[in-house]
Formats: sequence, structure tokens, C-alpha cells
Amino acid sequence: MTANVAGYLLQLLASRWLGVSGYSPFASLLAVQLLCAVPALALQNVVAREVVRGAGIGAARGLAWRCAALVAGVAVVLVPVVSAVLKVGVGASAAALGAAPVLVLLSGEQGILQGQRRFRELATVLGGAGVARVTPAIIVLAMGGGTAAALWAAAAGIAVAAGSARLVAGTGDGDSSREGIRSRPAADSVSAGTAGQEAGVVAVLRAAQLQAALMALSSADLIVSRIVLETDDAGRYALGAVATKIAFWLPQAVGVVLYPRMAQPQHSAQTVRSALAVLSAIGILAVAGAAVAAPLAPLFAGQDYAPVQGLLWLFALDGALLAVLQAALLSAIAADRTAPAALTWLGLAAGVAAMLTLAHSVLGLITIATTTAAITTAVIAAVALGATRRTHPVSDPA
Repeated sequence: MTANVAGYLLQLLASRWLGVSGYSPFASLLAVQLLCAVPALALQNVVAREVVRGAGIGAARGLAWRCAALVAGVAVVLVPVVSAVLKVGVGASAAALGAAPVLVLLSGEQGILQGQRRFRELATVLGGAGVARVTPAIIVLAMGGGTAAALWAAAAGIAVAAGSARLVAGTGDGDSSREGIRSRPAADSVSAGTAGQEAGVVAVLRAAQLQAALMALSSADLIVSRIVLETDDAGRYALGAVATKIAFWLPQAVGVVLYPRMAQPQHSAQTVRSALAVLSAIGILAVAGAAVAAPLAPLFAGQDYAPVQGLLWLFALDGALLAVLQAALLSAIAADRTAPAALTWLGLAAGVAAMLTLAHSVLGLITIATTTAAITTAVIAAVALGATRRTHPVSDPA
């Protein structure tokens, strides 16, 4: 909650201080940064899964450093591409992409804490990272800095958070047995020599397919808005998308807490069903809340954004659907299944094609994005539930 509120505060203040036209590139670069965080999210899930199964902390951190080096190389290549596509400065693109490898290191530590079910410490790291990322950026914006300066400040804050997370996680392996986690033989874990380390990188790449599909689906409309909408409408769309982000990220604790149980075969079926049910209920509340609170949006963000206040419930519905989709994809990562990635990419391709050809207004774009999310979520959730039923046809005990 702390991390999410901090992120929303940054976007809200940026929308006011940068104006409608200035906020659009800022929001688009944040969307790109989210896409670049895919390896970090994948790494956290893989590390958590392997720690549940008995892997060592040293091997997990070694995997994190290798993944960070790979991400840094890709980020360097992408800087001029992002700059050209989004029509923003190279410095701003470098700032957005430069945070990606640091996010990988931070997520490695979070994965260790998550796998050990040290949720109190994990909460400290998650909340602290959100504050450390946002506070420097807000200070820079308040002093009149632009998009590039704010993003560089945020990247520096993430680096501080990564170092702090390492201290919180510590150097010991913890006592996983106290949580009822049965360790695997060393040969089966990511700590099993060079072969195990290579398998760890491959496992991260497999998980990244699923995370990339989800992040792309959650960010594609915001990026496309810069292409198909006028500058002011793109800025308004970016503000409306804050409601999407709130509905999407607000229930993240559900997946964080339940994921270790998803990685345990004897509990996975019941845990997946519980996660989907809880997230669906939270999504309904989020959509209702967005509808009720919509008239307040212009008061906080300015009257320039009044045209989108009536659509905030639709933006929230998009985010709520994506939150359910994320839980279904997490269950696939926990079981090391990658088939749902292809279905998600197919849904993304169809959605983007429709956005580029049919969307000519804010309403048209968010309608297509929400419809795409609804169809994709329904298909993937059905696949996830079917997979757990096939693996564990008998219901788990309470």
C-alpha cells in the first residue's frame, strides 16, 4: 500500500507540475520502465520458488547479478529506440531504462524474503523501495526539473533501496522448515553448481515470457495513446490510466503472500482458486470506488482532466481484470509452465492491432483495452483452473 500510494502521488503531482502535454511523455516512459522491470519480476518469482524448494541465498544472488548484467546490455541498445518511438530525449530514455538492472538486484532480495515467507521484512523492503524511488523524483519536479531529471532521481533512489534490501535479507539461508517447506536435494536447486546456475537463467527467461506478456498488456494502451491520440488527449488518457494502475497494483499483496503456496504442489489447486476469487472481489470494489470517486479527479489533477472523469470506472475495470490475469499467470510460473504466455501474447497482438486501427478517442482506446483484458483474462483463468484440476483432481484440505 505504501509503495503504491507513493507511486500514485508521483504521477498525480507530475500531471499537475508538467501539465497535460508534459505529462504524456513522463507517463509513457514510466510505462516503458514497467516493461523493463519484467526481468526483475520474473527473477523475484523464480528466486522465491527455488527458495521454497530449498535453494541457497548465495546462488540466488549470483543469478540476480547475471540477470542484471544481461538487462543492462539490453537497456543500452534500447535507449535510442525508445527515444525515437516516443519522441523524447535520449537522456530521459536512458534514465527510464537505466533503472532496469538495479530493479533486478532489488527483486532478487525481495524473492529471497518472499520464498522464506519473511513477510514483515518483505513489507519493509517493498514500502521502503517505493518511498526511496518516489521521494527524489518529487523533489526534483518540485524544484522545476523535467522528465529526465526526475527519472534519474528515481533511479538513484532505487539503487539505495537495493542496497538496503541486501542488508535486510541478510546472509543466512533462514529456517525454511519452520514454514513447513520441504527442501529439495542440492542437485535440484539453483545452487547446484554451474549446471544449476544455467538452469536458473533459463528459468528466469521462461518466467519472463509470462511477466513480459502481462506487463505489455497492461502498458500497451498507454504507449499506443501517444501514437493514435492528440497530445492533450494522450495526457488525459495517461491520467485515466492511473485508475488502471491503482486497480491493478492495489491487491498485489494477495499474489505476494499466496505465491509460495502456489509453488507447493499439495496446496497449489486451492491456493489458485482462492487467489482468483479474492482478486475478483477486490476488483469489483475497485470499480465501484472509481465510479463513486470520479467527480474528485479534476479537483486533484486539474480541470484539464475533467473529460475523463466519467470513464474512470472503465479504466479501473481494465486494471481489475489485469490483476486477476496476473494471479493466473503467477500460478503458471509457480508450476514452471509457460504455455499461457503464448495465449497472452496472442491477446496482446489482437488488442494492439485493434487499438492502432480503431481507436480515435480516449473512450475508444480504453474500451478496446478493457475488452482485450477481459477476453484474455477469461481464457487464461480457465486454463489455470483446468491445469490445477488435472494435477490435483481432489480438493486440497482446508
